[in-house]
Formats: sequence, structure tokens, C-alpha cells
Amino acid sequence: MHRGLLGRKLGMSNLFSPEGHQVPVTVLEVGPCVVTQLKTQATDGYNALQVGYLKKRGDRINKPLQGHFKKSGGQACAFLREIAVDDPSGYSLGQALTVDMFQVGECVDISGVSKGRGFSGVVKRWGFHGGRGTHGSMFHRAPGSVGASATPSKIIKGRKMPGHYGNRRVTARNLEIVDIRPDQHLMIVKGAVPGCRFGLVEVQRPKFGR
Repeated sequence: MHRGLLGRKLGMSNLFSPEGHQVPVTVLEVGPCVVTQLKTQATDGYNALQVGYLKKRGDRINKPLQGHFKKSGGQACAFLREIAVDDPSGYSLGQALTVDMFQVGECVDISGVSKGRGFSGVVKRWGFHGGRGTHGSMFHRAPGSVGASATPSKIIKGRKMPGHYGNRRVTARNLEIVDIRPDQHLMIVKGAVPGCRFGLVEVQRPKFGR
């Protein structure tokens, strides 16, 4: 069985549990994904499936990709990714993989690219407390001493400093599936998911258990 699928983050909402508790959830559109290539141990050195997600106009892709998509039915896809699989022989080119491979109640790992926030200070980037907000204080959101004067008289590698924040791959692990609606290709998971609205996400079976 393949480990996961591609999808999009549609946004956040909330549901109420049978006990009456409000549960924050994220709504995802997961699949359908098309198998565009089979990779085997004999030909590529490992077993995997290359899958495509979201249709794309055929005149907006180059000739090599047009030939590549022609082998799997001719449907051009906006995104291509590889997912691990034990035995690729159980799949065929052009096969559609849908969200019904998952079940309500199981946990999944969801990966996406976090929102880019540009150059940020240490309070926003690392959660530093900052200085006092009282009258006369001239130390509010600065990082403080970073290198000392005599020892070690340098900034140690790895020190938390201002810099570029966000726009990196983030994985939220062991998110519980609250609901699945296969007819709409929707998956509703408990909690927040990295990325912006309509951003690409990868939904996979958990690598580490709870």
C-alpha cells in the first residue's frame, strides 16, 4: 500500500464533538492523484510511485513533460511527487488514487511549506520575551548580548538571531482525521496544518506513532 497522497489546504474551521467540545479543524482537498510513473528496484534502485496532482493545460508544459504524461493517459498535472510503496507492480499507469485509502480516527503526517514572513526579529522568530515596556527603558525587542567582550568574544554558531522566518518545509505529525468525504475528495483533520490557503500539502501515514 502507498503511504500518502497530495492535496491542498482549503482553510480552517471548527466542529463540535459529541461531548459538546469545540474542536479546531483544517479542511483539506486530498486527491485524486494520477500515477504517472512506476519506479522499481530493478530499473531505478528503489520502489516508488510518481503521482501527479491538479490538472494543467497541456499547452503550458514543455515537450518532454508532454511525452511523459502521454504514457499515463495524457493528463497534464501541475505537481509531481514521489511516494513510497512496497510493491509497484500492484499499480498501473493512469490509475487514480483517492482519499478513501484513509479512515476516520487514524493519524497522518502532513507536510507543507510554511508562510513566508520575511526578515523578522527575535521576538517574532524565536519567541524571545524582550525587555521592559516601562518609561525610560531603551531595551524592548532586542536580542541582548550575543558574543560578550572578552570570552568568547565571538558569536557562537547556531545562536538564535534575527533573520529570514518561514517559507520552509514543515511537517505536522500525528494529526487525527475527524471526517472524510470521498465524494468531495475532502479530509478534515484536527488542529492546524502548515502552509497558506490552497497551498500544496503531502498527506502520509505516520512515520512515528504517538
